[in-house]
Amino acid sequence: MNIREAKEQIKKAVSIYLMKDEFGAYRIPVERQRPVFLLGAPGIGKTAVMEQVAQELDIALVSYSMTHHTRQSALGLPFISHKKYQGKEFDVSEYTMSEIVASVYETMEQTGKKEGILFLDEINCVSETLAPSMLQFLQYKTFGKHQIPQGWVVATAGNPPQFNRSVREFDIVTMDRMKVLEVEADYETWRGYGVNKGIHSAILTYLDIKKNDFYVIENTVDGKAYVTARGWEDLSESLYLYEELGYEVDETLVGQYLRNRRISREFASYYDLYQKYKKDYRVHQILSGEADREVRNRAKNASFDERLSLMGLLLEALQIDIRKNVETEHGMKLLLGVLKEVKEELCKPEVAEVQQIMEILLAKEEAAKLTMQQQEQANALSPVDRKAYQLIIWTLQQDAKAIRMHDITTGEAAFGLIKSRFDANIGVMKKEAEDIKNKLSNLFAFVEKIFGDGNEMLILVTDLTVNYNSAKFISQKGCKEYFKYNKKFQLYERQQEILSVLDKIDLDQLELN
Repeated sequence: MNIREAKEQIKKAVSIYLMKDEFGAYRIPVERQRPVFLLGAPGIGKTAVMEQVAQELDIALVSYSMTHHTRQSALGLPFISHKKYQGKEFDVSEYTMSEIVASVYETMEQTGKKEGILFLDEINCVSETLAPSMLQFLQYKTFGKHQIPQGWVVATAGNPPQFNRSVREFDIVTMDRMKVLEVEADYETWRGYGVNKGIHSAILTYLDIKKNDFYVIENTVDGKAYVTARGWEDLSESLYLYEELGYEVDETLVGQYLRNRRISREFASYYDLYQKYKKDYRVHQILSGEADREVRNRAKNASFDERLSLMGLLLEALQIDIRKNVETEHGMKLLLGVLKEVKEELCKPEVAEVQQIMEILLAKEEAAKLTMQQQEQANALSPVDRKAYQLIIWTLQQDAKAIRMHDITTGEAAFGLIKSRFDANIGVMKKEAEDIKNKLSNLFAFVEKIFGDGNEMLILVTDLTVNYNSAKFISQKGCKEYFKYNKKFQLYERQQEILSVLDKIDLDQLELN
């Protein structure tokens, strides 16, 4: 199966393990809750899947790599306990709580989340001294005498033996205590993830042309040559930052992430060509509806590979704007809830000094920091929510500075200033959304005029549909050209599936009164 199918299986397994009866007891007893064992090649996203499942189910996640654990660190250290049995006294060996079990309890204390996933990576690389204890753990969820708290589901992962010399093949008795999911690298599945993750368009368009280069592990005269999904994703992050700093992207950089000489060389060459297309096509002019005749003629006569690159450039530029707008709107929605609480406290008659105003804003700022910290400790904080909390904290800080600068001393006046600043930011966000709508229309007009309703239009509509941010943006703000071609290509059902889980708040609802 591919990683997307595996994620759905894991999510369903965790969901049924956390189901309770009418008395609050878990429907499936602990000893029958088989841990999931995600078995697959390195770098295909096994750890990321666990993070996504925890975030989507709003539960905590504790992750451990088993490669460095010894019997002592996993089971705890021995100590002598003095006990009395049938009138006689004895010294008995006991064990302290395992580091792994203790970390689960610490996460529960710090985050307030009583349910979660304990994810043990590289489970089939445990040391020889720890291996006998794993059988007991996999069935009864205990290390030594200490059990994983109820409400915590065990998930594991590992690589097949051909990828890791440290792997110990599990026997049938061990495997029979787990839900085994064998996962294979699949580009089309990863591409959908990459579109939403914001993987650099040069990577996606290169792999659209050369799908077989997505995941490669070979034995060569120089040793192992490999390219993994993790390598492409890490390279993407570096490409963005190199571009931001004006550094040259060359084969030396690419080869640090893609450990295959042919692929690193070919991608480095393609990246240079991609950058040349960016200059030649003047992407922002196309999105502004100002593409000149030279650009239109070149696009019309371009080869298929060049057209793919052009579509990647156009979509990347547009999706960056869309992602920023959607994330800002999400942050403003959470900020609105906080500011309504601020209003309630500021407008009390007894608030008549600047110090009281500052204390109220500081308390809300500290509360936001604490919530963000708790979510982060539970590994349940998505990048989008992190940005939202950062926006809340930054806004409260800036509001406090503005209140001091204007010598405001009453709560009502302070809230009036806060409201005017919030409304101004909403206005900026609405203006940006309107600009994006115009760019969308200009992009459809360009593709329709140059390519008609061919493959290029299909690529455009498909990527806008599978990308969470653009699907959400279009569902809220509209785009008649998109719906026209979505219906033509019969992608409407796929779009509805995506939009069914979206938060449909409208910009006009973001009013602070």
